[in-house]
Order: sequence, then C-alpha cells, then structure tokens
Amino acid sequence: MQLPSLAGRLALGTATVAALVGLVAAPAAAQDSVLHPDADLWVNPSSTTLEAAAALEGDASADALLLGSFPSATWINGGTPDEAKRDVKRVVSPAHATDEVPVLVAYNLPFRDCAQYSAGGATTAAEYTAWIDGFAKGIGNKEAVVILEPDGLGIIPWYTTINGQLEWCQPAEADAATAASERFAMLNHAVDALAALPNTAVYLDGTHSAWLGVGDITDRLIKAGVERADGFFLNVSNYETTERQQKFGTWISDCINLSQNSWWEPGWCASQYYPASPGDFSTWTLTDAAYDQAYADTGLVRDASTQAHFVVDTSRNGVGPWTPTEVYPDPQVWCNPLDRGLGLRPTTDTGDEFIDAYLWVKVPGESDGECFRGTGGPEDPARDMADPPAGQWFVEMAGELIDNAVPAVAP
Repeated sequence: MQLPSLAGRLALGTATVAALVGLVAAPAAAQDSVLHPDADLWVNPSSTTLEAAAALEGDASADALLLGSFPSATWINGGTPDEAKRDVKRVVSPAHATDEVPVLVAYNLPFRDCAQYSAGGATTAAEYTAWIDGFAKGIGNKEAVVILEPDGLGIIPWYTTINGQLEWCQPAEADAATAASERFAMLNHAVDALAALPNTAVYLDGTHSAWLGVGDITDRLIKAGVERADGFFLNVSNYETTERQQKFGTWISDCINLSQNSWWEPGWCASQYYPASPGDFSTWTLTDAAYDQAYADTGLVRDASTQAHFVVDTSRNGVGPWTPTEVYPDPQVWCNPLDRGLGLRPTTDTGDEFIDAYLWVKVPGESDGECFRGTGGPEDPARDMADPPAGQWFVEMAGELIDNAVPAVAP
C-alpha cells in the first residue's frame, strides 16, 4: 500500500520548487512510432494456437482456429543467443513482408517467475545479456514490439521494496547481496539494446492494478531504465479490467513524470490503495484529484507526448477477475480461473493518448499452470480435473474465453 507523504510534498516553498524543477529535469521517455493508430498487428500463421488446432478435432479445433485468427504475441523464452536470433527472425521477417507489426515477448531472465509455474531462464547475467543481444540482432531494422520480461519487475529475487520490506522471492541459489541489482542491470542492458534499434518499441513490466502500488512500481521502472524505453505493459497473463488499467497506467506515467522532473518522490504518489479504495472503483477519482494537486504543487504539466506510454493485455479480461464461490487454502485467482472471457480485440487505435495498444500478450487458450489452490493436487479443485502445465493448450478454458467474450466474438 502506498501512502503519500503530504508533509514531504508540502515541505518545499514555491520558489524552491521552481528552482529544483529546472535543475532535475530528466530526459523524456522514448516515443513509440511503431504502434501508431493505423498500424496493423501481425497474425502468426505458425502460432502455437494454430499448432494446437491441428492436433484437435471438432469444436475444440474450431475454437483454437478462431483464437488463432487474431494477433497475439510470440514468446521467445530460451535457447542460445544464435537460437534467439533465429527464432526472432522467423517472426519479424514474415511480418515485415506483409507490412504488419509483430509482438514479441522476451522471457528469459534468471529466476524468472521465481522458479514457480514458468520457471526457467538464463543461468547468469552474462548469459542473459548475450541472449538479449542475439534477440536484438534478430529484429535488426525491421518493425517489432517487445514485451520485456513479464513479472520481471513484479517479482525480483532478494528485493527490498520502496517501503523497506524484503519480498517473498528469496531463491537459495541467488546471491542475496547482488540478485536485485543484477536484475536491474540486466533490464537496463535489454532496454538499451532494444531501444537502439530503429523500428522497435520496448515496454517494461508495470504489473497490474491489483498488485503493486503506483509508487512501488514507478520506483522499479525508473531503476530499470523506463526513461529510455517506450513505456511499460500492464495486466500480462492476468484478468484485471481495462478501465482499471487505464487509470492505473496513467497514474504510473504521471508518477514517473513527477519523480523524474521535479522534487517529487515515487513514495509520495497516490495509488489504487490510497486515497482510493481498491475494491470501490468509484473512489478512484480521489486518486485522479491527488495527481491534479501534485501537478499544481510541482508546477509541472501533464504531457502525453513526452511521458511514458503503456500497453494493456486484454486477452482474458473481458469479464474481469475471478471471485471463487468456494473457499480454498490458496485460491490462486490468477491461475486458470473459471468462466473468464476474451477482452478487447488487439488494436493500436485505442482512443487514449497514453495507451499505445491493446494487445493479446498472453496467448488465450494456453494454461497458466497446474493449479492446486493450496491443496495437494493433482487435480484443480475448482475444475475437478488436472490442468495442463503452463503454456500448454487448455481446451476447456479456450471454450470459456470465447463463450464469455466481452465484446462478443463471432465464429
């Protein structure tokens, strides 16, 4: 929970503030020319969704074919630097031939997902930076969007938060003294390698509105080099509503702007937790007002043309998050929840000057993992069946996403 320090915010006089604003101005975030409103997103004819369809029959195959007809991201999640270069080229080259923009996910950080459901990744920082360099070579001068390391800033090994709390991810194999700083160093290297490409837009992990508070994720984004990226992404592989991400993302952009271009500090930023109440969306206007006041206090002006932008994963958020009707030791509401629906279709024409695109980053129809919800397994007690491992096709969930899509999807 982020509690803004009003005393700290008001401690400086107007004259001092004006002087400091001029002294600490930071460079503006890179501005995306790839995801413009007229851009066409690429549909991968060799996607994992269409691969799944080829191995299915009947309605299950039809569902996979339907989902595969929409643009979704291609995940590059391992291999050698040369293999990363090859796998990326296999995406960007055919997309370039059709004058469409591919969305790539770079997913190979050491201790990714803190060795949970999507464990894996590079084994050292040197291995990761070499892999990213290969990834970047695969893009070259062609257009691409890179979603850089989902959970990369939401789950950091041996990290002490802006509030002084040591986070839960404490892998024994990682050096507690250096693991967090290495994470930021690797992400900064990746931002620089990808932002140096002439036609690549790169976005860092901004978590989502039911996770980190605005000040906490802002602090992490700044440490990861967001000012040199195009911005950040929200809601990847999750179910939070688009309207909440719109506000949350704009607040993060404002918090970055205030923190980098004035005497403001991320820890003072209003959030979904205060003065808003996270469970009551009608109160989120209180946080809107807090940012209006912060701009008035600092003398800055909100400017979407120079502030960090964001993209939102709408692949599965059409009906919002799941509220279980039964009690489980650990409900794991993010893990293959029942009766969810597709959200807004992928588009770069968002009508919001801060949002570059609505994307399907998580491939809809692929499992989140084997969900035991705090029980011994092997079945998911909410579904009375064993869920497929993370990334594998989940027939039942694919059908639910289509049936419950908002807006509805035509077969």
